[in-house]
Amino acid sequence: MLNHRIIAMVGTKPVRVECSTCGSHHNYRPRAPGDKGEPAVRTRASGSGISTPRPARISGAAKAEQAKVSREQTWEKAIAGRGVSDFRRYSVVQTFQEGDLIHHAKFGDGVVTRVLDPRKVEVLFRDEPRTLAQGMID
Repeated sequence: MLNHRIIAMVGTKPVRVECSTCGSHHNYRPRAPGDKGEPAVRTRASGSGISTPRPARISGAAKAEQAKVSREQTWEKAIAGRGVSDFRRYSVVQTFQEGDLIHHAKFGDGVVTRVLDPRKVEVLFRDEPRTLAQGMID
């Protein structure tokens, strides 16, 4: 254990310290390295005394996959039961409203989810949402 100086406190508890040997700053640790101390008892808010397991952590890749599946489901619901004739060919000079179905030459079929302003709309395509221009007059 090296000597440390308290440099920040919250109420009566130290939160940051400075090492007297090397001058580095770190969060206050109330126990020596390797000292486990008393184990904390975890209980439910109801006070039943029964601990509950934490839900499993979801990795970034799994979250991205869940978001992709959710977008695809939303897209499929929006275009379900609609015919090819319900889709308007996208052009920057046209204006669109929420719920309109469009066909973009590069991105494919999409549904307008939001009108961001008179010149922009957000369109949900099968792979991802995109912001597109609208109402652009020559």
